[in-house]
Amino acid sequence: MLNLVLFGPPGAGKGTQSEYLIKKYNLIHLSTGDLLRSQIAAGTELGLQAKQLMDQGLLVPDAVVIGMIESKLQENQSAPGFIFDGFPRTVRQAEALDVLLSQYNTEITKMIALVVDSEELTRRLLLRGQTSGRPDDQNEELIRRRVKEYNDKTAPVADYYSQQGKFAAIGGIGEIDTIFKEICHQIDGSDSQ
Repeated sequence: MLNLVLFGPPGAGKGTQSEYLIKKYNLIHLSTGDLLRSQIAAGTELGLQAKQLMDQGLLVPDAVVIGMIESKLQENQSAPGFIFDGFPRTVRQAEALDVLLSQYNTEITKMIALVVDSEELTRRLLLRGQTSGRPDDQNEELIRRRVKEYNDKTAPVADYYSQQGKFAAIGGIGEIDTIFKEICHQIDGSDSQ
């Protein structure tokens, strides 16, 4: 089973690269952001709680996110693999994910981190905010807080996977296809066609 963690701050290009990886490797996409937004759109209690936190640029509690991930794993046990987009965000979540995956006799294959500087991230998110309708993409101060939150709380996850020999950093600025080929090279040691 191929299980990838696609990592990077908001606006790094995780969503775009996820789409390419899903097609190439036939993976199930597990985006905690998408899962949370669907709960918000449905107006569930979880969705309303998550919206308050997300609108402030804060992270949703671990137990909620782990529960959503486990539900998706249960629904897709015969999948060839998963791509975790925006999760895990903390070392504690990474440890919990390892435990959860071991219950399904699998593990994380590789963590791919898209590296983009904060000024480019801010530019991308403000641009995305013009069409996304997401309030957290339309406020420069909130964007900078989200990037700082990422750096403070989630960057240590890279060290966690690095210690396991599963970490690769890829430059996230440039042509989408070029970035994708480098990701594929890190996954299977060859360029993608």
